Amino acid sequence: MCRVRLTNISRVSCACLISRQLRWIEEGFDAELIVISGPVANVALGNGDTDYFSGFGSALRAILQGLPLRIVACYRPTPHFMLQSRPELKTVKDLKGKTIGVRAFGGGPDLVGRLIIKHFGLDPDKDVKWVVAGSDEGRYIRMQQGLLDATVATVPTDYLGRKMGFPVIVRSEDLFTYPFSGLTTHIRRIKEKPEEVKRVIRAGIKANRYMRENRDGTIPILMSTYRIDREVATAAYDSFIKGFNNDGSMPEDGFRRLLDDTKRLMKIDREVAFSEVSDLSILREAQRDLGIK
Repeated sequence: MCRVRLTNISRVSCACLISRQLRWIEEGFDAELIVISGPVANVALGNGDTDYFSGFGSALRAILQGLPLRIVACYRPTPHFMLQSRPELKTVKDLKGKTIGVRAFGGGPDLVGRLIIKHFGLDPDKDVKWVVAGSDEGRYIRMQQGLLDATVATVPTDYLGRKMGFPVIVRSEDLFTYPFSGLTTHIRRIKEKPEEVKRVIRAGIKANRYMRENRDGTIPILMSTYRIDREVATAAYDSFIKGFNNDGSMPEDGFRRLLDDTKRLMKIDREVAFSEVSDLSILREAQRDLGIK
């Protein structure tokens, strides 16, 4: 049994990674899951203290800063983010001139929220006001107080918002791709252990298929990971499951959006080729092994 260490920053991803453990066993791995922040995870990966990382945004920033890492597969081509608003606001266009709260500027929810606004023909920098408004629950309280009109929600806290009377007016996964997580590893591992990388990729694809096809088997994993009841876990599953693919493929248009956003945040104005930040050659081998065309 080969031991690998995989770091991860998202609780939803962690639940899904736990569901991959059976698939890892099938591929001959004893996988250790480590939940740490993105910057720390990238340094650990660059130093060889860990073997794989599931995040994309912070991984791209680390690669563009010079760390010898590459993205090798994508398991979530669309993020599980959505706009929740006060009940009197029915559409995204109703948010013109309104205030939207986010946890932090520059994070995934903030970037995706701006893409949603732009998708509906509004200028995200001029037509709405963005404010940093604290925790998920804190933003819902501010919405109750009339201090916020909407927020970019994540799973499973969107369920809390809906219970408080704030409807989801749009989900990003219904609009566009924007790769959110997958698999990143060191260039050295790609060169020296390509068969191991392929088996890890293959395990991830099998796990995504399991989650998409086995609702009843995945919900208890969410309950255990989040320490939530079945009602909340079921709502979480139904809210995010469409964001996972079943073949590990990277959507080129969405990857370009993510890369362009990352460049803008880092004030990089040069062209960056996909090959500079990703290597999907082993993914294609894994797909052939699984009969994916």
